[in-house]
Amino acid sequence: MSESPPVHLGVALDGTGWHPASWREPDARPADLFKHDYWTDLVAEAERGLLDFATIEDGLTLQSDHPWRADDRTDRVRGRLDAVLIAARVAPRTNHIGLIPTAIVTHTEPFHLSKAIATLDYVSTGRAGIRVQVSARRDAAAHFGRRDIPERSPELSEELFGEAADYVEVLRRLWDSWEDDAEIRDVATGRFIDRNKLHYIDFEGAKFSVKGPSITPRPPQGQPIVAALGHVDHAYRLIASSADVGFITPHSADETAALVDEIGAARTGSEPVRVFADLVVFLDATPADASARRSRLDELAGSEYRSDAEIFAGTPQQLADLLQEWHAAGLTGFRLRPATLPHDLRQITEAVVPELQRRNVFRDAYGAPTLRGLLGLPRPANRYATA
Repeated sequence: MSESPPVHLGVALDGTGWHPASWREPDARPADLFKHDYWTDLVAEAERGLLDFATIEDGLTLQSDHPWRADDRTDRVRGRLDAVLIAARVAPRTNHIGLIPTAIVTHTEPFHLSKAIATLDYVSTGRAGIRVQVSARRDAAAHFGRRDIPERSPELSEELFGEAADYVEVLRRLWDSWEDDAEIRDVATGRFIDRNKLHYIDFEGAKFSVKGPSITPRPPQGQPIVAALGHVDHAYRLIASSADVGFITPHSADETAALVDEIGAARTGSEPVRVFADLVVFLDATPADASARRSRLDELAGSEYRSDAEIFAGTPQQLADLLQEWHAAGLTGFRLRPATLPHDLRQITEAVVPELQRRNVFRDAYGAPTLRGLLGLPRPANRYATA
């Protein structure tokens, strides 16, 4: 490996790929979207390419081309399995890759999610994470009937991201509510746990009042990875204050450097945030092939594909050039969004990764047993442990 920091790679899995017409590709598997083998195959392929992690998208509403309301389209993939449950199913069938499902924290309870992700960390032997996401959609709120979501406003955005920060704080406290050696399992004395090493968290916030302790012992990583995606200032502050990993969507090396600096300056934790840039990728043997495939998919979809993230269409070698350029701007790595699955995922594992390895900027083998270890993050001390 070169003296410069290595490039880290993750993959963002969503349906048959990020392009809305991806399900119509000859190698797509739309009939398998609700089968566990489909997700196992994708994550196993990502692991074969030595990627750090796979994220799995989720939501509380059907997918929609409109960001704030439902649509009536019938020519798009609609419907999802629960991302946390997919990760739990895939975990025993993989060995090294991190698993980061998405959870909408606006309408769910942190106590439930804390034990679900702690369980995932046990099932995966220390490879779990969670991507927290807020929802300002009124149709999502209508599924629960516990709060009214007004029309979009800056005040609402600030409120939802503030709530998400409290949510993450509750997650972390609950993961710490059992000390590492709280389980004694002493058959001779009949003591299974040391009750003095289970702790109330006594969290009081604007939206949550959580007593604790958790019902699940402290996870193998101590605290699973917390990730968040940022597009606006409120989200960047959430990443800086509460996350281990931040996903950003820059469109140039200069913008990348500015966002990395902004998040770093606002960081409150002792460890720097691991910042990953998102890129949608169309990868083929020639630039013309990649552009032609993108155009063909756009024609099937009936409109030009647009994304919050930069869209790259070209060869694996050209992508490696871009990755190295942006990585030099201060990134930890990249979360690649395959335009179509499995094609673009295989291009990542079979062409992009070997190209980065030839350039001596990507690993040749997994070097740590946990997701924290892969990302160079230490196992955190328990805040409640006594000397």
